[in-house]
Amino acid sequence: MRNLTPTAGPADLAERYAYPPDGAWLRANMVASLDGAAQLDERSGGLGNASDRHLFALLRGLADVVIVGAGTVRAEGYGPVRPEELVAGTRDGRPPVPPLAIASRTLDLDFDAPVFTEAASRTIVLATATADPVRLRAARERADVIVAGQDTLDFPAALRELRARGHRRLLCEGGPMLLAQLVADGLLDELCLTLSPLLLAGHPTRILNGPPVPVPAEMTLAHALRDGDFLFLRYTRRSR
Repeated sequence: MRNLTPTAGPADLAERYAYPPDGAWLRANMVASLDGAAQLDERSGGLGNASDRHLFALLRGLADVVIVGAGTVRAEGYGPVRPEELVAGTRDGRPPVPPLAIASRTLDLDFDAPVFTEAASRTIVLATATADPVRLRAARERADVIVAGQDTLDFPAALRELRARGHRRLLCEGGPMLLAQLVADGLLDELCLTLSPLLLAGHPTRILNGPPVPVPAEMTLAHALRDGDFLFLRYTRRSR
């Protein structure tokens, strides 16, 4: 066991969080309290600080597409990704914003909401073949639809289609049920975890909300950064 000694001066976050130069790479960005809660008052935003929000904007800017579950879109009041919200210089040579890719088996979404109608990059919906045909038609009017799977979403197929569309650098923002499925499918390459200095108790959702993973993914600590009492941890999968 060794001391974790911070280096002098601020970290170059764009360098620290740069995607690998080749191949597709799926990272997740989550925040949790010291006792493992992924939400405060049913939202993740209350757990972070200014640096966490800056990192959120940076990771969005570095990504080609932002994947999020429909439940998180509803709970967090998601809007479209807007250019002014991103860290300057992260979109050089690419579209001004990454599209959102919303995973929804039931298509219980408001297709007249700004997340669809005001998106600078057309929102993508990940749907199943057995989704309600009326809802599927409504989704296709407002978004690009990727059908992957029959009754349940086939995430390996969905990610293959996203990569085929040129989205090599993928970012998942949750929620916990979606992230649990991606981990169970062996798709997650990296976890960026903000550790918030709060103890909440109760029975909150963890960053993964799903059945136990038969073969736990082993992760390697890539870096640990500190801002006050917050820790910013970056883990990568030990073997791909």
